Amino acid sequence: MSATSSAVLSKASWPDSDFRTEAPCMIDVRELTKDYGSLRSLDRVTFGVEEGDVLGFLGPNGAGKTTTMRILTGLSRPTAGSCTVGGFDSAREHQKVRRMIGYLPEDSPGYPEMRADDYLKFMAEMKLLPPRDVAREIDRVLDETGMAYARKRLLGNMSKGMRQRIGLCQALLGDPKVVILDEPTNGLDPRQIGEIRNLIAAMRGRRTVILSTHILSNAEAVCTHAAILNSGRIVAKGSIDELRRTGDASRLRIRVRGGAKDLRAALDTVEGLRTVRAEETDGTAEAVVESDGSLQPAIARAIVERGMDLVELAAIRPSLEEVFLEAVRKADEAA
Repeated sequence: MSATSSAVLSKASWPDSDFRTEAPCMIDVRELTKDYGSLRSLDRVTFGVEEGDVLGFLGPNGAGKTTTMRILTGLSRPTAGSCTVGGFDSAREHQKVRRMIGYLPEDSPGYPEMRADDYLKFMAEMKLLPPRDVAREIDRVLDETGMAYARKRLLGNMSKGMRQRIGLCQALLGDPKVVILDEPTNGLDPRQIGEIRNLIAAMRGRRTVILSTHILSNAEAVCTHAAILNSGRIVAKGSIDELRRTGDASRLRIRVRGGAKDLRAALDTVEGLRTVRAEETDGTAEAVVESDGSLQPAIARAIVERGMDLVELAAIRPSLEEVFLEAVRKADEAA
């Protein structure tokens, strides 16, 4: 995507009357469908993002994440359905929507022969920022992203991580209410990923963010909510805690005062239980078992009857990655 095509997606200032407070969510997507000829890229996608939330938009390659983001930013029109940003329809009122949005595409735009400050000045002018605000805005976004030291560096001489942060700078010009980030950590090393993750986490509560990523640990660390997309359909959505609670919580952690040998012997008496591991540390033993929730009373009884003190018996909630893989697997099986 060229720098010019991404440059008009936000504006430095706009009157309060341009924000429709009656919108049910800052971002409201309903029955969104997109066809490319006979190929259906999105199939009745519906979700909402409240003001100040960070939504992790998750899915395998080709799931429809980028298509959704392009429709949200007004760069593509849906075949059916609707999406609004701040109460404005992205298809019919795309200019007003673009004033509210900062967008960082997967391949961060930029010109290698330009210095960072010159590039940001160019982008600020493309976004129609008032000339009196341009220098102040450039200073602000460079400070916010920790890139002030690189303002005179050529983009072509920067690492990918530095260029990605300059790309984030251009998305933040004009202080947009909504920031849409498409795979912002793609191809970065662990340190660079951590830097981008910290920047996104700092936006929580101040901006509404949609973060497309396939690095599930990043989404779990910075997002308040997640939507899992597979083959153009939403297969799971909710807060991070809700998704983990609805995942397959078939593992239990058991901790007792006693030895691992006695704990394993007690667990062996419970029919339908499979012990994954049991280990002993400083007078206590801990085991991880696989079972359904109905076996918890039998487990507790077996431990007490063996003369051990039960310290902990709790479900191990699945990680977001495990929830993601399970949701995609079930969706593929149902297709």
